[in-house]
Amino acid sequence: MDRVASWWDGFELWLAGLSFVPQVALVLAVLVPACFGVAWLLDRAMAGVFGLLGRGETDSSATTTEDC
Repeated sequence: MDRVASWWDGFELWLAGLSFVPQVALVLAVLVPACFGVAWLLDRAMAGVFGLLGRGETDSSATTTEDC
């Protein structure tokens, strides 16, 4: 565990030593895909829970509206 902590400390110091623009670019390159993945997983999990509760998504192509 000490090796992981030592590596993380070194990475943190390296990131803090970068100028602002590379920091932002690196953080966005990591956080945007990570947040997208977490949001997708939460969406699928909640769809599963709602499906089990009988409140799943309805298929909008199955319902038709009549034009007057």
